[in-house]
Amino acid sequence: MLTRSTAVARSSPTGPGAGSGTSRRIASRSRLLSPFAFRLSTRRGSRFLPTRQRVLAYRRIGMELPSRSAVEDLADELRLGIPAEHLDVYHAVTSGLLGSWAVVDELYDRDVAPTAPVRKWSEPADNPLGAWYVTTELREGTDGPLAGRRVAVKDNVAVAGVPMMNGSETLRGFVPSVDATVVTRLLQAGATIAGKAVCEDLCFSGASHTSKTGPVRNPWDRDRTTGGSSSGSAALVASGEVDLALGGDQGGSVRIPAAFCGVVGFKPTFGLVPYTGAFPIEQSLDHLGPIAPTVADAAAMLTAIAGADGKDPRQPAGVAGTDYLAGLENLGRGLRIGVVAEGFDQANSDPSVNAVVRRAIEKLTAAGHVAEEVSIPWHKHGAAIWDVISVEGATWQMVQGNAYGMNWKGSYDPAQIAFFGEQWRRDPSAFSETVKLVALGGTYALRNGYGAGYAKARNLEGVMAAAYDSVLDTYDVLVMPTLPITASLIPPADAPVEEILGRALEMVSNTAPLDVTGHPACTVPAGLADGLPVGLMVIGKRFDDADVLRAAHSFEQALGTLTAPDRKKEFTA
Repeated sequence: MLTRSTAVARSSPTGPGAGSGTSRRIASRSRLLSPFAFRLSTRRGSRFLPTRQRVLAYRRIGMELPSRSAVEDLADELRLGIPAEHLDVYHAVTSGLLGSWAVVDELYDRDVAPTAPVRKWSEPADNPLGAWYVTTELREGTDGPLAGRRVAVKDNVAVAGVPMMNGSETLRGFVPSVDATVVTRLLQAGATIAGKAVCEDLCFSGASHTSKTGPVRNPWDRDRTTGGSSSGSAALVASGEVDLALGGDQGGSVRIPAAFCGVVGFKPTFGLVPYTGAFPIEQSLDHLGPIAPTVADAAAMLTAIAGADGKDPRQPAGVAGTDYLAGLENLGRGLRIGVVAEGFDQANSDPSVNAVVRRAIEKLTAAGHVAEEVSIPWHKHGAAIWDVISVEGATWQMVQGNAYGMNWKGSYDPAQIAFFGEQWRRDPSAFSETVKLVALGGTYALRNGYGAGYAKARNLEGVMAAAYDSVLDTYDVLVMPTLPITASLIPPADAPVEEILGRALEMVSNTAPLDVTGHPACTVPAGLADGLPVGLMVIGKRFDDADVLRAAHSFEQALGTLTAPDRKKEFTA
């Protein structure tokens, strides 16, 4: 595993002349270990770099010095066709090249590597829904727009000095050193971080039975799923344990549990909220957003976390948020609502869910809005496009690329990359059934299609996005059932694998396409079907997040809110 020597690097003398000594040591190591140094050494008649220096440098960064046989084996594995008489040269030059890793390691430790703060946390003493991973009481002050609000942070988001498991054995024991940007902003806004909410294994499940900490239970019916992957976040809000929660959404993982638990979940426009410091799945799908009791609460939280941080390539340059809470009342007129027919016509659409949403739309028209049926055939193709992007993309980035992948400018977490990369390779069988499915399907597709399937799906994104946009040119917002079904029963511990997989992915057909296109989408409670919550999803143009929240707030006024049987207390907007 990659190791650090931060304390040693930071104990170096400071002041005039001190830095030059450190620079000389690094420069000296660079001369010893770089390919250029190898070329110089051969001119002096020495064929190899100093062995002792190379060994010490490699041990610093957790690598073993490659032997000649290791280079030969790798050349054979890659089928490079290197003649035997050239192997000595390749062995020496490769060793010299890899010496630059030691230089970068020392520079990083000296100038960049963070030190985790000491923060108190504890395992939850009372956890009836299985929704808490760890609990905290972190705050930076008593002032700010979120002062007094207790917030749960999904456990795929870094809170420095507090354990982060991401629902997976492959990350158990990791403690981040830097707060995610959104955590920093929540603390600056006066919020209290009440703890880390359980999420599903590497966040690849729409249900709440795949986390290695155990199932998260729905406060409406503890035998049923909360939805995922922000399972703990929604359960804690719906049960009144916290005022607000942070969720992540790559296929619906904010909106799914919010809808199943009868609360509000908002997926912002792609890039509006920085993802910096959250565990990635697929860079083009990654979103963070609020889960809250009301739209006003969600708007207040979004106001605190939106806007560019300069570290996340998902964000357009200069993207900025606004005061979303202040804008909620500025509706001014009834809205033109496009009711997307395809959202009611999924293969597993429950007629009782459709009926609840239709009745909710009737209430909206009675409140002065105009609703008309529209057709967006591309919506029915969205799940297939998402399948290809999420499975090939997550295999390439999250699994093979150890979550962060490469080839983008921004903020990386080397410690997390190394920890996760070593842990999952030590025991890939520790992955959940859903992650195993992703690894199998994605690896097969990449080996046989070479990424062409991903490229085709990516190029179809623009066509699908334009299909939504063309209807949004006529209508203020689009609506449909957030999910085609109500919350399913949690599979028993000994359930067959087909049930585990089926329950995990059965509900994403309406939510996932909007992670591909990046349109903002908010779920609000539409009512109950057989005693279980049903969500109405409100969709708008990209970066018209304020308009979507304004519409959702208006709809909420007409439809009302829901209170779970397990709710501990009431909150006001």
